[in-house]
Amino acid sequence: MSTLQFTTDAAEFLAAAGDHLAADPVISTVVTVNAHRPRTWPSGGPPRHFWWLVVRDAAGAVVGAGMRSAPEPPHPLFLLPMPDDAAVAVARALHERGEETLAVHGALPAARRCAGELARLTGGRAEVRIHTRLHELGDLVAPPPVPGRLAAVTGEDIDLVERWVEAFLGDADEQAGRPRGTGVHVMPDRAELLRRIGEGQYWFWLDGTGTPVSLTGATPPVYGVARVAPVYTPPELRGHGWASNAVAEVSRRLRAAGARVCLFTDQANPTSNKIYAALGYRPVVDMANYVILR
Repeated sequence: MSTLQFTTDAAEFLAAAGDHLAADPVISTVVTVNAHRPRTWPSGGPPRHFWWLVVRDAAGAVVGAGMRSAPEPPHPLFLLPMPDDAAVAVARALHERGEETLAVHGALPAARRCAGELARLTGGRAEVRIHTRLHELGDLVAPPPVPGRLAAVTGEDIDLVERWVEAFLGDADEQAGRPRGTGVHVMPDRAELLRRIGEGQYWFWLDGTGTPVSLTGATPPVYGVARVAPVYTPPELRGHGWASNAVAEVSRRLRAAGARVCLFTDQANPTSNKIYAALGYRPVVDMANYVILR
């Protein structure tokens, strides 16, 4: 049987699970990026719905990991691959301590097992909200070239970045056939966006006149893996190949710096899946976001 270790200390979590996460750093990218992200808490400390999870087998070896770090309700869990009994045990542990859990994200089948058990315990039902797919870049295939160039975003661009990131979240829902605001992403606040800009995590594609026409972001490499996100072009500027060229150039630079490169797609958005496949991104694992309905 698996045993669970919950902690609110990211350093403690990484000390226990770091080798396990580093063994498959592409699949663990969401958890590792969050565990390495700087956080500041008010005097009361982290919110109740916040923890890191280490899963061990009977011999004490780490066989799974997860987190609950989302700042906005419903504070979904995020589970990496783990034994089936561990995914069920997570649901039971949260239920026993009265921790309301209305959403579970992560790798399959762990997320499905956990969500199903939570639904059973609460008399509700688990429903898939979004199917996602994690891809890793294989051989980069350059898209047809377009006029313009990639340029790093600066703090002076914060107003435009803020508008475009917010628009990206809503447009991603619409393109996948969902109502705006029902997706998986949470809008970063202005201070967080400025921090990311300061760390060089955002780029514009500038057209031939030097005007920003597309935005691409990427996480800093953790365990040698960087993840591309978000990618956004305003609707009236789409169809010119700017996003494809921007993603290709960002991907090339990350790889040239020694990183493996990955990204997520929404399986309900055939346009983005087609674009990234054409660039050389190949599927790694399917994930899903569940909601618990009562």
